[in-house]
Amino acid sequence: MKTTQRIDKILATCGFGTRKEAKNLLHTGTVTVDGKVVTVADTQVDPNVQEIAVDGEVLNIRHHVYLMLNKPANVVSSTKDGEHQTVLDLLDKEYNHRFPGGEIHMVGRLDIDTEGLLLLTTDGSLTHRLTSPKNHISKKYFVRLKEGVSPAEAENYKEKFGAGIEVPRESSEEAFVAKPAELEWLNPEESSSAEAYLTIYEGKYHQVKRMFAAMGNEVIYLKRVAVGELQLDPNLASGAARELTAEELELLK
Repeated sequence: MKTTQRIDKILATCGFGTRKEAKNLLHTGTVTVDGKVVTVADTQVDPNVQEIAVDGEVLNIRHHVYLMLNKPANVVSSTKDGEHQTVLDLLDKEYNHRFPGGEIHMVGRLDIDTEGLLLLTTDGSLTHRLTSPKNHISKKYFVRLKEGVSPAEAENYKEKFGAGIEVPRESSEEAFVAKPAELEWLNPEESSSAEAYLTIYEGKYHQVKRMFAAMGNEVIYLKRVAVGELQLDPNLASGAARELTAEELELLK
C-alpha cells in the first residue's frame, strides 16, 4: 500500500491553506523533511516515518483521529445548520481541517434534544463497523420518563422490550419490531420509577422515544452513555471533546 504523498498535499491537509498556498510556503525554504529543505511541491513524503517541519516546528501528522464528544442538547448532529450550533462547531480549531485519513465525521447521530456520547473520526472503516446494522453494536441510554411506573408495570416494560416490542409508524417512518433490548430500572423497589437504562442493538429513527411511546409513555430526557464497550467519560464536560485513549479505541475494534 502506498503511504507516500505529495508534500504540498500533506501541508494543505495539515491546515497550511490551499495547495497553491502550500506551494508558496515551500518556496520560502522553511519546510524541511528529515532536516533537509524541500521546495518542490510534488516531492513524495511518507508522513508516517519521515519528520516534516515548518519553520523549525515539527508537525504532528496523524492519519486518523478518534474523538469522544459529550453532546449537549440543542446542538445538531450535522456538518452545517443555518439555525443551530452543530457538533463540529464544538471542536477545537486543531480539528478544523482535513487529515490524511479524511475529513472528521460523526459515527451515527443523536437527535437535537438528546445528549451524551457521540463519536467523531476520520476512520471510515471504523464508522462502517459501528454503524452497519449487521454488526448489532449496542447503544446504551439513560432515560427519564414523563410518567413513573409501578414495579409491576416496570416488569411489563422489561418483558416487552426484551421480547422485541412492536413500534408503530411515525410520520414517514415505517412501523417495525424492535430487536430485543435490555431495560434496567433505577430504584425498581420504589412505588413509582421514571428512570432507567436502555440498551438497544440497532438505530432506527427516534427509536428509544418510539419504544417508550409504544408503551404509552413519553421520554422527557435522553442521554447516550455507551457505544459497545466504550462508556462516556463521566469527567467530560457537556459540550467538550477529547481524543480516545489507545485502550478506549481498542474497545471499538
